[in-house]
Amino acid sequence: MPENIMNWIALGDIHQSLNFVSLIPEIHDTTGIIVTGDITNHSPLGAMEKFWETISDKNPNILAQAGNMDRNNVTEFLKNKNANIHLEFRELAKGIKIMGVGFSIPTPFGTPSEVSEKQLGQWLEETYEKIGDYDQLILAVHDSPYNTKLDMLSNGQHVGSHSVRAFIEKVQPDIVVSGHIHESKGEDVIGKSRIFNPGMASGGGYVLITLKNGKLEATLKGK
Repeated sequence: MPENIMNWIALGDIHQSLNFVSLIPEIHDTTGIIVTGDITNHSPLGAMEKFWETISDKNPNILAQAGNMDRNNVTEFLKNKNANIHLEFRELAKGIKIMGVGFSIPTPFGTPSEVSEKQLGQWLEETYEKIGDYDQLILAVHDSPYNTKLDMLSNGQHVGSHSVRAFIEKVQPDIVVSGHIHESKGEDVIGKSRIFNPGMASGGGYVLITLKNGKLEATLKGK
């Protein structure tokens, strides 16, 4: 693939349902795959191995992080594969960086990886401080920003993270890919940041992030 062209598939909320690989026509041909969280349902034995085997068979370049439904063994597995982006960053191309923060704020369900708004905000700031200079930035975050089209329950209530929204307002990443709120598949903007929630992977939703001639673009795709 020419240096001035890059395509990444970003998705999340897999929840051990791996049928999505057959729903994404570009999966073989893209530069790599970004997973924003909730790879498993409470991380039973063998779930991460099955995920990795299924995805890497289609595309071996994977960056991923734990969501609130994942346990600590997910992060450890991804670190061993040099694929973890939770509290880390990578340079995808010259001047193009991605940073990741997984987990979520507390839910009514008491899921394994929940943290306070304060902790989530600290993680965002601390990870951002690590990344240094960049030209364009992608934020992969599991919890969706508060009071957007991406964090609404079916009753219209906004349940996203205030700290995620505050961070986006302050830093203005070029592209933000979130998830967590399954029923709020869509896109929105916060300032100059384009923000996306592709919904559950099993529904075939994903974001195609493209770098062409030095400019990042993103398109919400799938059903």
